[in-house]
Amino acid sequence: MVVSRGSALVGRGAELDQLGAWLGIGAARSDAADVSGPPAPDDLPPSVLVAGDAGVGKTRLLRELRDRAVADGWRVDAGHCLDFADSALPYLPFSEILGRLERDLPEVVAAVVETHPALARLQPGRRMRTGEADDATSLARGDLLPAVHALLEAAAAHAPYLVVVEDAHWADQATRDLLSFLFTRPFGARVAVVVSYRSDDLHRRHPLRRQVAEWARLPDVRRLQVDPLPPPDVRRLVRGLARQRSRPAERLSEAEIAAIVDRADGNAFFAEELVVAAGGDGLPEDLADLLLVRLDRLDDDATRVVRVASVSGRRVSHELLAVASGLAPERLDAALRHAVEMNVLEPRSDGSYVFRHALLAEAVYDDLLPGERVRLHAAYAEAIADGRASGTAAELARHARLGQDPTTAVRASVEAGGDAMRVGAPEEAAQHYQHALELLGAPGVVVAVTELADLVTRAVAALVAAGHVARAAAVAREQLETLPPDVPDAVRGEVLTAFATALGMADTTEDVLGYTREAVELTVDAPVAVRARALGFHARALTAWGDPDDARRVALEALGLAERHDLPRLASDSLATLVGLERDGPVDEVRASMETVARRARAARAVDAELRALFFLGRLHQDRAEHQLAADAFARGVRRGAAAGTPWAPYAFDCRFHLASVAFDQGDWESVLELTDVAGQTPPALSEAWLLALAVRVAAARGESDALARARSLRDRWREEGLLAVNAATAELTVAEHERDPAAALEVYDALVACVTVTWREHFPARLRLAATALGVLGSAALGRDGVGLSEEERRRLAPEAERLVEDGRRVLADVRESGTGFGPEGEAWAARLSAEWLRWRWAADLDPPDPGELVAAWRRAEETADAARNSSLLAQVRARLAVVLRATGDAAAAREVATAADRTAERLGLGPLRADLAPVLGRRTPGAGATGRGGARAAKPDRTSEPLTSREREILGLVAQGRSNGEIARQLFISVKTVSVHVSNILAKLGASGRTEAAALARRKGLL
Repeated sequence: MVVSRGSALVGRGAELDQLGAWLGIGAARSDAADVSGPPAPDDLPPSVLVAGDAGVGKTRLLRELRDRAVADGWRVDAGHCLDFADSALPYLPFSEILGRLERDLPEVVAAVVETHPALARLQPGRRMRTGEADDATSLARGDLLPAVHALLEAAAAHAPYLVVVEDAHWADQATRDLLSFLFTRPFGARVAVVVSYRSDDLHRRHPLRRQVAEWARLPDVRRLQVDPLPPPDVRRLVRGLARQRSRPAERLSEAEIAAIVDRADGNAFFAEELVVAAGGDGLPEDLADLLLVRLDRLDDDATRVVRVASVSGRRVSHELLAVASGLAPERLDAALRHAVEMNVLEPRSDGSYVFRHALLAEAVYDDLLPGERVRLHAAYAEAIADGRASGTAAELARHARLGQDPTTAVRASVEAGGDAMRVGAPEEAAQHYQHALELLGAPGVVVAVTELADLVTRAVAALVAAGHVARAAAVAREQLETLPPDVPDAVRGEVLTAFATALGMADTTEDVLGYTREAVELTVDAPVAVRARALGFHARALTAWGDPDDARRVALEALGLAERHDLPRLASDSLATLVGLERDGPVDEVRASMETVARRARAARAVDAELRALFFLGRLHQDRAEHQLAADAFARGVRRGAAAGTPWAPYAFDCRFHLASVAFDQGDWESVLELTDVAGQTPPALSEAWLLALAVRVAAARGESDALARARSLRDRWREEGLLAVNAATAELTVAEHERDPAAALEVYDALVACVTVTWREHFPARLRLAATALGVLGSAALGRDGVGLSEEERRRLAPEAERLVEDGRRVLADVRESGTGFGPEGEAWAARLSAEWLRWRWAADLDPPDPGELVAAWRRAEETADAARNSSLLAQVRARLAVVLRATGDAAAAREVATAADRTAERLGLGPLRADLAPVLGRRTPGAGATGRGGARAAKPDRTSEPLTSREREILGLVAQGRSNGEIARQLFISVKTVSVHVSNILAKLGASGRTEAAALARRKGLL
């Protein structure tokens, strides 16, 4: 089995090292061992049997062993047994090996043939027929076996010799006898014989089964079992294969990867086939055909039993098989024994049977005729329903649905959904509820409208708890639109509440508040729980889109109703809404209230209300830059969501995302990467994208080469969630900063604003950060790097864009201040950063440049506020900017002090591009890391001038190369025009240049820029 010729070996390091240790190959072999000359008896390698299921990776492992052996000076030849059924050519693998030796070592083969003429029988193209008489055959074999032994030994005289025989499960009797001879006759040279075979093909009557048992007892034979890969290794393999086959926009989601890992069941070949077929339905046709070959070895009864078993899935109980198969007990037992002996089924201690591989069950099931499937599912459902066989509600629901018994399926699906929710499995519950909803229109299915409303509410709650908010809204909308016109108002109001609840959990342009208001009007005469739920979510909608006073009034009404009728969960939900409305009150009182609500909700087992309270508590601290307290609250939310089985539900997932955001601000980026890593989990695609956006910000800041592609792959999801869009756009802006690309910065800024303002207000708070960041890219581009900056024409063309960005940011500030809510420490830091970036742009572009004192003061203010926000990377960025400004204004000592502080943070966080920007200020000729990757250095060319330029002259030379006049340079560096003129004259003299253009060209050739 070939996983991928160019792929790295995954998950087989231990097996490879064991083979190397046994055979003395590669790193496992002592460096002092002498591979030439006759070996000592103890230094002779054993023979090795390599066993494993088809596709598990034996061939890939042996290929890696071959490569190690060749690198270690060994000769390696391989022979293959082929599946010719009863017409196998005797000694075929050794005939193949002899052919290679004749090509590579003809003198050796000729010498052995001369002393062992029987060897000529194996030469390719000259296979001779032996006589029919037994004595003639015996004589030929008696000559041939020692001849092959002598040939291998002679070949090993030149170099240690590794002989590999693959697929011995197809070996003929003659080949097996020859292997037995080689295993029992020691070699006088270093010859290692390795034989591989499929263990799953060795049924009880397979001729190799007894032979392997005998070989394994020999003192010089070792046996290596290649087991299925564990899930983490299969995941690594799948990720690697997926990267090879896809573009960033086609990347497999973690949920898709998890499904492949689960279905592959540790088999590398199956994993590869499933990756290739990802996105399609069912099994790849070639893989299904390969799996179904196993059934050809079964008798009729065993085939029937296996086909019946496939309807149950991978596992089936004996009692269900007895009912569904219709076989008499003796025939059933015989059929099962045959299926077990042929390695199709495996018995379990609980009386059930499982398919040896999950995909085999899929292949057999897919091969059933449609009518056959319906009949067998119906038999299973009937057996479970009447008690002849045990089974869960989920099993009954599936078999009844596929057995075309919709009435039973609806009832069982609702029961199964409730069972799943009680054990914290909302994903499974949602599937059951959706199946029930899909069957409501089937003939004979009668459900009261009140039961319908309850079912819709359950389905929406399960989907939301599983993190599928958009799907929840779609399901509720579909049911709402198909309600009969004469349905009671209370029922319509209940379904409308479920719809609005789901819709309000995500960014939307729809009138959620209008829906909740209508739901409240419709549920005046509804049952208390329905009424309280409608009021409770209307209060939440008013909090987000309406008047806080109205929200408080409605929440209190919902709370009173819930408490009067002893509905603790709904009461907890209203309390969470009320405490969220008090976030701007006295901090200690608000904190205490949130803790109280969280405790009360926990006691009531109101998980959603508890998560909301913990999320509000975390945000309270986060807004005040109390990072550790925020992290503690968010971590509690993450743990609570996990314990409840709802890690992807709103607020549980929000706690995880904001916990990662806090870690980002604190500079604990390894925790960010841990929290955003969803390997082995099955998140909704949107949740995975949220986390990826934050992880990509780390990658972009570190200058990782694939950061931009990963960030751009998220653009299709911008409209689904504004916070995702903001983080992904920030990553793109970071790359634009590193590349000094103002056009890219403006494009991503405008695209982001156009996207999120569809659902957010025009001057949303995060726009301040985005405007300041984009403005920073314009300033950095104007300053340039390595003597390459913007021309005067380019700077003037960008001036209106810079003015637009600063005005956008100022409008955000005005809106926030007019609302009376104010900014937290982070908002104040970005407000100061906007002002500083505006002055920096004017200075860098030489367009109405500011006074030096004003420029320095603005960046000192930006440093102060970034420090107060306790944001490590933001502070490092600000200090890097400040250092350049201080250096330009002539305060070299202060510049170096600030740059050193920024560099320490940049080194700790792995901010290679930022360290590159700091290099000139710190006097580093070779930056600690280049702009194209973490830790990568952009090597500086040596200065070959006979008289070195001073640091100030280098700085001026860079500006000269940008085409700046002496006056522009003077304003840029806050020195006089006369001083600039003197420096330029000195530069021309040192370079031996006749003019400014020639000086720039010479500087680039000499590596000075």
